[in-house]
Amino acid sequence: MLFRIILALMRLHCRALLDRFSVFVFNFLRKPRKAALQHPSVHRMTSKRREKTCENSLERMPLEIILRILSYLDTGSLFCISFVNKYFHELSNSNAMWYQFYIRECTKKKKAGQQDQMIHALGMVGVQERPRGYWRNTFFKEIAGLNLNKWRTKLRRIDPFSGMPRHTEEVIRSLCITWEITVTDGRGRQSTFEQSHASFSSTAVFVFWGTVSWPPFNQLTSLELRGVLRVPLNCPAPYRPGWKSVMSKVKLQREHSELLCVSDKIVKMLYVGQGITLGFWKDQWEIAFVMVNLHNHRLVDRSLHASISPCTADGVCALFDDVDPEYGLHGYTAYIELHNTVRVIMSGRFSQLFCRRDQISNGYLPLEVISENNISPNIHLVGDVSLPWRTEALHGTVKDCCMISLTVWDEAKQPFWWVSAPVVMTKASQDTVSYDLDGGSFSILYQDSEGRVEMRLKQMEYKEQYFVVNLVIYIAVAKVNKHFGRDY
Repeated sequence: MLFRIILALMRLHCRALLDRFSVFVFNFLRKPRKAALQHPSVHRMTSKRREKTCENSLERMPLEIILRILSYLDTGSLFCISFVNKYFHELSNSNAMWYQFYIRECTKKKKAGQQDQMIHALGMVGVQERPRGYWRNTFFKEIAGLNLNKWRTKLRRIDPFSGMPRHTEEVIRSLCITWEITVTDGRGRQSTFEQSHASFSSTAVFVFWGTVSWPPFNQLTSLELRGVLRVPLNCPAPYRPGWKSVMSKVKLQREHSELLCVSDKIVKMLYVGQGITLGFWKDQWEIAFVMVNLHNHRLVDRSLHASISPCTADGVCALFDDVDPEYGLHGYTAYIELHNTVRVIMSGRFSQLFCRRDQISNGYLPLEVISENNISPNIHLVGDVSLPWRTEALHGTVKDCCMISLTVWDEAKQPFWWVSAPVVMTKASQDTVSYDLDGGSFSILYQDSEGRVEMRLKQMEYKEQYFVVNLVIYIAVAKVNKHFGRDY
């Protein structure tokens, strides 16, 4: 009976210490209030006395008591304690405490494996032999869902029409992957902005930033896109741990206006490459929004590769073949889609695309998908060609502008070239006569360092409908030679 009374008193004492400890940490972290006017010497004496009291109270408290108190905290509170000072930072990285959290998490998921059983056999000595912070990082990876086998298994299920993984959106949402951009000015100062919202399609993800506090564009020199994975801890968002992966970086220059520039009555859009589009207020260079196109091919890997699964964005080279003299010139498959953030405007899948050796010219290998002499696939555009945009306060639609998502596979059905970017539909010269299509001629062009896409459209005036009469995909010969090990 006496032992139970002593045990109860000890528990009450620990709870009292925990309450005092929590009040101290709260007072330490909260912002200081404006004090009443007093003599400077009195203020210095009061502050010194307060600091000395805090230091003495911590120094007098045994380490075992502090660790015992910290063991009552949850994971979010324990992690936030590390921001108080260096002393608490060392205490909060205790392998013993974080290992207990890790074991509980594995027990919930019934994942206690051979490694955990081995460490149980070693006891606390084996746990402490790990580097400081090891079990904290292991626990973060566990609760963040970084089980590569689990989400990679889902991504193996391929859509037969688009050729892209079916569950990309599901995996991204389950892992809570987001994206952020960091802009740098001429003085090296950086500003980071988190995404406003994102929309998904079968081939790409469209991420938007609609904040109103952008730095002046004429002072910016570069823009960096990062994939972000946050650990689901119960703590303030600015202190939440996570991993960041640099996905792309572009230099911001006025010469980008030659790539793409389209506008409506309120904004004008400028494409700066790598799927990144900047929206400016009309007649001035103040950023209104940023829009990024991310192709679904290996998107999860590219968003996380810097932290957990290092991988390159380049595709795997094809097997060498010294028997076929035209290896790398035939057997291509392409899926092309015109769309905006709301709906699909046109889509088509084309197989058995090829090019003869004598057709290679100007450093490009042409793959003729649809020709004006043989318009066998009846490909037409559904609805008008437009691209919606929005900021925190305004929204609108840019006419004659949309997005293109293209995927090209080689003969072994390996992704060879993929792209997702905005394009503009422009009026083209009527150099051919068509008795079936009596409307005007329009063209859509996309080009980068790896290739280009040329599309010609005809309009039916009485139906206000566009038909694709010519579609050619040009692939850079240097890319073909590198992928197939040839010398065309």
